[in-house]
Amino acid sequence: MPGLHVSHPPVSLRLTATVSALSLAILLAACGQKDAGGAAGPAAGGGAPPAPEVGVVVATPGDIGLVTELPGRLESSRVSQVRARAAGILQERLFREGSDVKAGQPLFRIDPAPLQAAAQSAQASLARSEANAAQAKALADRYKPLVEANAVSKQEYANAVASWKAAEADVAAGRAAVATAKINLGYATVTAPISGRIGRALVTEGALVGQGDATQLATIQQINPLYVNFTQSASDALRLRRAMEAGTLKSAGAGAAEVRIVMEDGSEYPQPAKLLFSDLTVDEATGQVTLRAEVPNAKGDLLPGLYVRVRMSQVQASNAIAIPQQAVTRTETGDTLTVVGEGGKLEKRTVKVTAGQNNRWIVTEGLKAGEQVMVDGFQKLQMLPPNTPVKPVPWTAPGTAAAPAAAAAKPAEGAAAAAPAPAAEAPAAAPKQ
Repeated sequence: MPGLHVSHPPVSLRLTATVSALSLAILLAACGQKDAGGAAGPAAGGGAPPAPEVGVVVATPGDIGLVTELPGRLESSRVSQVRARAAGILQERLFREGSDVKAGQPLFRIDPAPLQAAAQSAQASLARSEANAAQAKALADRYKPLVEANAVSKQEYANAVASWKAAEADVAAGRAAVATAKINLGYATVTAPISGRIGRALVTEGALVGQGDATQLATIQQINPLYVNFTQSASDALRLRRAMEAGTLKSAGAGAAEVRIVMEDGSEYPQPAKLLFSDLTVDEATGQVTLRAEVPNAKGDLLPGLYVRVRMSQVQASNAIAIPQQAVTRTETGDTLTVVGEGGKLEKRTVKVTAGQNNRWIVTEGLKAGEQVMVDGFQKLQMLPPNTPVKPVPWTAPGTAAAPAAAAAKPAEGAAAAAPAPAAEAPAAAPKQ
């Protein structure tokens, strides 16, 4: 049209705009395909999920000692009361309270002056008796030839011999009095009757002791070894005896009947105790039988009067299997566990449990050697369909070396799985530029 002028953009500008639009469309389409492929990838290439792993232990039969845990109390093997056997004023204490003393060691000293005087008086009486005996003997010896010659009467000779014998008796009594005086003088120094640990002094210097009775001065207790007295139900002892007679259980023997001491904090005393005897009578009030064991206590870690727990192996279960307690389900109808068979198939099994020790049950019936008992992984099976096959793996108890290693591997796997996430966000950030 005349007078109308239409301006068109240059060809180069239109070409540039077209190329930019096509590049943006291709880039967006590529990102969409990548995201769709990433979302559908696991579903397309996964297939059937892997079998869940469960922890198992292999049933291994053998002779297992059944441990009985009973309450007990420690007692000194020897206890001696130190008493004053001589009357007098206590002058000195010769030991440190709470220390270890030896038999015959001086502990107290009583004023010996009155006892020394009594000993000297007895010695003087003995000397007088010996002099009288010598004089009487000389008279009897002089009368003997005279009576044979009829120079003296037989009655006079008999009286002389009797006087001599009486004087000898006085000498013997005097010697006994001297010995008694020396013994009493020795009692002025009070010594330890036994070796052990002595407690506090019950009297102080200046006290009058032994006046009328033997005053107790201190107490010595021998704490190495110690005795541990504990009781067991008479019915339990009878049940074990019948089980041994039936052959279900067998005696652990004198050498294998080991007794262990468990402290109040749950720790086990390192030195084993030796069973000494079992009482022959049953307490009518409690129905318990008293037993005693001897515990070595060289370091003095154990003290008399301490309440402890006693673990004692009295019998052994023959051909028994020990499995962790968490593998057994105990109900009123019976005890059951789960066995992993061929192909990872699970089977419920009814068993008989007789006793437990160290967080393990002792199974005597219902389980065969070599079978795999499921211990861990029950929660995984609750989310899966019934009869889902499983993959058995060896189970390790918590706290062992394998458990921390597995725990450390899980954070590492999580970190490796999370590492590619930032890279997946890179294509989405490209179009914003």
